[in-house]
Amino acid sequence: MSSARLDPVTLSVLASALAGISEEMGAVLIRGAYSSNIKERRDCSTALFDAQGRMVAQAEHIPVHLGAMPEAVKAIMGRDPAPGDVFAINDPYSGGTHLPDITLVSPVAHGEAAEIIGYAVTRAHHSDVGGMRPGSMPSDSREIFQEGIIIPPVRLVRNGEYVSDVLDLLLANVRTPGLRRGDLRAQIAANNIAEARVGELIERRGRDTVLAAFDEVISYTEKRTREAIRKLPDGKYSAEDFMEGDGATEEDIAIKATVEIDGDSMRIDFSGTSGAVRGNINCPLPVTRSACYFALRVLLPKDLPANAGTYAPLTIEAPEGSLVNASYPSAVVAGNVETSNRIADTVLAALAGFAPDALPAQGQGTMNNTIIGGPGWTYYETIGGGQGASARGAGPSGVHVGMSNTLNTPIEAFEIEYPMRVERYELIYGSGGDGEHRGGDGIVRSVKVLSPASLSLLTDRRRHAPKGVEGGEPGKIGRNLLNGENLPPKVSRELAEGDVVTVETPGGGGYGHSAKA
Repeated sequence: MSSARLDPVTLSVLASALAGISEEMGAVLIRGAYSSNIKERRDCSTALFDAQGRMVAQAEHIPVHLGAMPEAVKAIMGRDPAPGDVFAINDPYSGGTHLPDITLVSPVAHGEAAEIIGYAVTRAHHSDVGGMRPGSMPSDSREIFQEGIIIPPVRLVRNGEYVSDVLDLLLANVRTPGLRRGDLRAQIAANNIAEARVGELIERRGRDTVLAAFDEVISYTEKRTREAIRKLPDGKYSAEDFMEGDGATEEDIAIKATVEIDGDSMRIDFSGTSGAVRGNINCPLPVTRSACYFALRVLLPKDLPANAGTYAPLTIEAPEGSLVNASYPSAVVAGNVETSNRIADTVLAALAGFAPDALPAQGQGTMNNTIIGGPGWTYYETIGGGQGASARGAGPSGVHVGMSNTLNTPIEAFEIEYPMRVERYELIYGSGGDGEHRGGDGIVRSVKVLSPASLSLLTDRRRHAPKGVEGGEPGKIGRNLLNGENLPPKVSRELAEGDVVTVETPGGGGYGHSAKA
């Protein structure tokens, strides 16, 4: 840790430079990736950590990825990483989120002594990592072994060279090894650019100044976060929401959150939440932390950097073995994408007790995960919907809400790469909740498969509509259809040539009483 002190101007410049390194990492990863899921949808995240494993800077990518990254870095630090190494990890019980999210961690070294001064981290959703169904996101998994290859912290690169046995083992367990190899190379390239750019920054500013910036940007962010929390009234508020089944049952599954503010600290307690379930909506603790971090960020000033300091004032208590702190070997693939959204919704509902005017109505609250695959190909998409309206105005339509922040797969790329055709893709006008300010509208997307394939859908908000606030109406619920017949929120099916899968996504809740009322 450096003892140097930085003036405000220098700190601001270096904070922007560090954030710029993270953003450039993301650009390298996206442009170098092979799969549409990364190069088109941008389902990936990048960040820079210091030598102590604290997040210093992150790109504005995927909330559910970024909040869980510190766990992965800690796991790698325990394996004695050396300069020139790249470690891979996806194990949700060792710092990952769910198996399709493969994280690569590289030491950032400096000088002739190759001192490790930080870590470059990339996390990307790989559209197949093996398991019982193409796309590695089945609705019917009952233990983690069915969801794909499990990668504990392991060296993928040693001293700048691939550990070929490890890479061969990984690629032998996936359905699309060529794409996986290309995407892993893109992640490695992104990590390499981080080390190069940090080295250049040290050449311009000096080692002590840059390391001081690592410390001070975290300290500055923590101070600003505590100031924001201190402006909220002390007290305790609770909220409850529900998951719509787990793939094994259609029953509602409760999530309860109690938020307590005491001075400049915040505590979130999930006592009363359902225990872990048989299906795959269970959450590893890092995913629950990500959802809580996201909810806290919603309350903070937009100009505040996101790093370890942002989350220092927050304490999370989640009963071990519960839905939000699952134990090995519970299935978790949908916990990362669906339960994370409901956790965020529940925490935000509790936070509304402290700042009712600062928070919007509920958004769609689901990623509408659509996974289709056959021999030699796998397609994965999260589909946007309506965002909730707020005191500031109407909610945007057709966007990713909450824990996701991706783009869509353009129809041109979709039809070139997959044996499918898009039959319908448009907004569902009027699906947002009415009010003084309307909620955003959802989307309908219909695709026809041109050869036999396997389908998995992991969705929510098919029974419980996103709520409006201050008298606003709820948004409309979503629907899943196969050849016009309704499907459950979480389902897997085998598809015949010519079958049409339709996903209708929820609208956002409205804000305030409508002028019509």
